[in-house]
Amino acid sequence: SGNKRVLAPRETEVGVLLCKGYINKEIADVLGLGVTTVITHRKNIMEKLHARSLADVIIYCVVNGIINVEDI
Repeated sequence: SGNKRVLAPRETEVGVLLCKGYINKEIADVLGLGVTTVITHRKNIMEKLHARSLADVIIYCVVNGIINVEDI
């Protein structure tokens, strides 16, 4: 696909876990990050995608093939 990658690899990982309903603490544990770092990634994801809610992030991830609907 020719569209440039909007999210950094780590942001994509955080985004996928957000789509699966993980909370900040769980994401931090799974990825071996601090909760503050996860919150920063979340903020950056929201800003980069111009997302107003988690639903916007989920739609972005599904439309761009980052996550399958079945995995949510």
